[in-house]
Amino acid sequence: MTQPTESTRPPNIPVDHIVTSGVVRRGGLEWDVDTNVWMVGNDRTAIVLDAAHDAQAVARALGDRELMAIVCTHGHHGHINAAVELAELTDSPILLHPDDDGLWHPVYPDRPPDAPLLAGERLQAGDVELRVLHTPGHTPGGVCLYAPDIGTVFTGDTLLWDGPGSTRAPEADPALLVRTIREQLLSLPVDTVVLPGHGSSTTVGAATDVLAGR
Repeated sequence: MTQPTESTRPPNIPVDHIVTSGVVRRGGLEWDVDTNVWMVGNDRTAIVLDAAHDAQAVARALGDRELMAIVCTHGHHGHINAAVELAELTDSPILLHPDDDGLWHPVYPDRPPDAPLLAGERLQAGDVELRVLHTPGHTPGGVCLYAPDIGTVFTGDTLLWDGPGSTRAPEADPALLVRTIREQLLSLPVDTVVLPGHGSSTTVGAATDVLAGR
């Protein structure tokens, strides 16, 4: 399957996006990866989803906005490796689901997250409300952030443009991931835009078609 080259994200919604690049280290291996960093809010305040690789680049993209929180969709190195530096630059808290503490602490043994990110919680990102969905499978503490007012869900590595996220890591549970996606994400309206942690965006309807073909 060829990755789409054009974003399906609707125009004029309060979401900014940069792609950061860096080396991911896990299990004694290293590889290069590009990660989507999403910024949700307005011209005064914002929340960052997945501070990856380059804290300075994220801070520049934020501009003069106050950063209310750094939300980690999960604890893999390539999604959290700029979180602490960004938190120190902006004096903002880091939020992570506690089931991914075991992935966080090898990267930051002396600096825990500031607060747990729990299912059902609601975060205010400027004028946008983000609803926390606990979506385990890629990692035990993976979460997605659903913004119904703008018809968008931020999926981290739970759901990518071409299907479920990777389940090669030892903490992954392939069957649980597919069940999570079907029950929590594919139940959203079909025109909901899916903004993932890597690659292009898609929609719930398109993702449903992809999973149906597997």
